[in-house]
Amino acid sequence: MSNPVVNIWGTSAEAAPAATQAAPAPWDTKWDLGNRAAGGTAWVFSSSPGEKTLRRPVILADGFAPGATKVDDLYDGLENGEYPFVSTLREAGFDVVLLGFSDRTASILDNAEVAIQCIMRAIADREGEHPLTVGGFSMGGLVTRYALAKLERQRMRHETATYLSYDTPHRGAWLPLGVQAFAHYVKDNWGGPLKPVLNSFSHLVNSPAARQMLRWHLETAAGTTLDVADGQHQDRTDFLEALERMGDWPRIPRLLGVANGTGTGGGNDIPAGDSAMEAYGPHLIGRLDAQGTGSQTVARMDKPGQEPTEIRTTGFPELDGAPGGLFPVAPAFNDAANFGIAAMLAGLVNRTEAELTHNASTFVPTVSALGVADIDDHDALYSKIDPDTSDLHDYHCATANEGHTTMTRELGEWIVNKLKEA
Repeated sequence: MSNPVVNIWGTSAEAAPAATQAAPAPWDTKWDLGNRAAGGTAWVFSSSPGEKTLRRPVILADGFAPGATKVDDLYDGLENGEYPFVSTLREAGFDVVLLGFSDRTASILDNAEVAIQCIMRAIADREGEHPLTVGGFSMGGLVTRYALAKLERQRMRHETATYLSYDTPHRGAWLPLGVQAFAHYVKDNWGGPLKPVLNSFSHLVNSPAARQMLRWHLETAAGTTLDVADGQHQDRTDFLEALERMGDWPRIPRLLGVANGTGTGGGNDIPAGDSAMEAYGPHLIGRLDAQGTGSQTVARMDKPGQEPTEIRTTGFPELDGAPGGLFPVAPAFNDAANFGIAAMLAGLVNRTEAELTHNASTFVPTVSALGVADIDDHDALYSKIDPDTSDLHDYHCATANEGHTTMTRELGEWIVNKLKEA
């Protein structure tokens, strides 16, 4: 399986050896973008290498991850996996503009201003009148969706004929509440030389973009019982209201999207309520269970000398096993995903390996990536996709549930063929 385009967790020298360095990306020119609130860079891969003039621009925004976009890594994920996406687009006569951000955890609204600058620059540097394609991967799809909608609201010409999202959480992303609580619990209870690593995942979960994207969010590890109707962070509510004020979706372009999950209703075979991770050691005893319906304990953390902390849920769908793009693995952390990251943290605390039953659960359910239904709805999660219910004009689902934002031949070819039709 190819590595995902977006590496959610990034890398950390303290936790694991650095990942293999990606080869330099062969971009032709770059644009420095942004303002005091947010910054970014766009790297242009011309259809005629060496030229700076654009003819058929395709702007694709990076997704959520720690720190600033590294163009070499972004290009590597798009080009050097199962399908050479960038070079195929260039050979078809498209100029690929990879849009990166100085802070990929910043507010989606702030990074949308960077996207607007990129769109305006592409129009200014374009030769002829061929319309733009604008979109992005994961969070990048939300950034550009908002940017285009805002331009239309302000009656500014974005000259974009096609909007494209790649496994974007249009109806919210899912990170198991137990994993969120576990990250905060470890940060709050242990320090020492590993403190930067132990803190990093909690900080990532509590970043502005994560609070806006996650359908349910836990800010602390304090024990609680969470009902399915609760748990949405105010930042997400504010973002959705801001998007609604802009018209929710851009109205001028055709809306295309792909999902790394299946459209058949077939999940990833993680049984609801099954133990996902168990840690037994002198410093920490912990257990995380896969999300199920009804009332259940999804996380229990126990430090000697303290009262145990439990996270309980009521009324949730079976989200961990739902059809959708799987949480990306981190090559620098021995391919740990979301439950795997919790196991890694427990291992660092106890100095002994935790028991990991399930590594990666669903991150972006198919119904979210296609704008079909809210991910609160269990029946919708596990139903075959009805084309008439999607917010998108056209879409394609993966044959099997695969890593979130993984560039596959199946999805890449579908996109290229759709852009050629325009």
